[in-house]
Amino acid sequence: MAGTGAGLVAGAETGPVYAPAAPAPLNVPRTLTGNSEVDAQLDRLADADHLAADGHIEVYEDVHRGLRDALTALDARPGPEGPPRAPGPYSMNNRS
Repeated sequence: MAGTGAGLVAGAETGPVYAPAAPAPLNVPRTLTGNSEVDAQLDRLADADHLAADGHIEVYEDVHRGLRDALTALDARPGPEGPPRAPGPYSMNNRS
């Protein structure tokens, strides 16, 4: 398995045994979003680079929770009022 980081270790009399790969950064490039809360959560993903695979889930769940909270906060903020609505055919007073 070339390039995986797994090492071949000689076993006593049982044959070769594969050792797990050591944690290594993936070095995935990312672009800042401009939202400090979201960017902080994306930075948190780098914490998984130093953990064994079974430790990744805790980081991923934490980041997911943080991103969900950041998006929820965006929905809760009052934004600019939209353009006025044009009167439609059902909004007119058509009394006879």
